[in-house]
Amino acid sequence: MNKKWLLAVILALVVPVVALCGCSGGTTTVGAVNLNGQQAGIWVSGEGKISVTPDIALLQFGIEAQRDTVAEAQTEANAAMNEVMTALLSSGVAEEDIQTRYYSIRQVTRWDDYKNEEVVTGYRVTNTVSAKIRNVEAVGTVIDTVAVAGGDLTRIDNISFSVDDPTTYYGALRTEAIADARAKAEQLAGLAGVSLGKPTYISEGIQLPSSSYPRYDYYLEGAAVPTAPAIETSISAGEMEITLNVQVAYAIVN
Repeated sequence: MNKKWLLAVILALVVPVVALCGCSGGTTTVGAVNLNGQQAGIWVSGEGKISVTPDIALLQFGIEAQRDTVAEAQTEANAAMNEVMTALLSSGVAEEDIQTRYYSIRQVTRWDDYKNEEVVTGYRVTNTVSAKIRNVEAVGTVIDTVAVAGGDLTRIDNISFSVDDPTTYYGALRTEAIADARAKAEQLAGLAGVSLGKPTYISEGIQLPSSSYPRYDYYLEGAAVPTAPAIETSISAGEMEITLNVQVAYAIVN
């Protein structure tokens, strides 16, 4: 009886293996690698890079007012922001290029040692806006205009530079990136002693960094009537790099 059971177990193990080896197509066999998969071939990356002069500036600024009541803080902040908006439009910034990014009303508190608790000392209203400045050479003038219009409540948070339409550079960058990938693949094929076939897979990624300046604030303390600074704020756009990367898989010709 034990010998019969042992024979049955052996047959149960052998039959699936025989069936597996007899499958048609030749792509699924015991111990074989599927060369029809996407990972087969020579995989390389290529890069195209170009330095360009930014043609737009992105200015982020705001108004911050603090008073004893919410109503007082809102009134002061709204009046200052209205002045800033008017100044921006007068400086040539289009209305569609101005966008509110953040608005908040928060309590201002301090710790009272006598009461052993936080007490409210006022309310702070913050209104942050971003503006796209298409005349890069006028950025310094726009910043000064905003600072004067907003007075003591002005906060300049950040300025960055970019390219309004980077797609005009993509064609040349793709040509450079593909050529770079092809050169790498040909070298690898030569070192490996194989022939390079056609591409079987291509993907791309684009990196468009923006140059930016750290946050700084305008404080016009003590000025009863805001006036333009004696020397215009100097801002330099410099250059920026647009990078396009491709990943390419080439078939190996035997």
